[in-house]
Amino acid sequence: QVQLVESGGGLVQAGGSLRLSCAASGRTIRRYTMGWFRQAPGKAREFVLAISSSGGSAHYADSVKGRFTMSRDNALNTVSLQMNSLKPEDTAVYYCAASQYTTSYYNTGRYDHWGQGTQVTVSS
Repeated sequence: QVQLVESGGGLVQAGGSLRLSCAASGRTIRRYTMGWFRQAPGKAREFVLAISSSGGSAHYADSVKGRFTMSRDNALNTVSLQMNSLKPEDTAVYYCAASQYTTSYYNTGRYDHWGQGTQVTVSS
């Protein structure tokens, strides 16, 4: 069983940056596809980014391309989400997730393990 804990959320002005971290425990994540999702009030949880187990490929939601990047350190069992040029519409609870699958990375149903989420608020 993989336990995931996100950190790094907070309040930032539009145009600013935040870096979220996700620490895993219980099992190594080196074989998992890792993803970030977000959920704004009253909306469904949506895909943000995913990275392959090796870190060799990443997939981005159109809304964050060019602004967000994701990295992983399998030795430290962590993943990070660097968010730049933040917009008010990026405001949401951000979740880290782990998937044993390598396809359909945008689908919440493909993820086996989830963190509790961290709040990101972007003020205009």
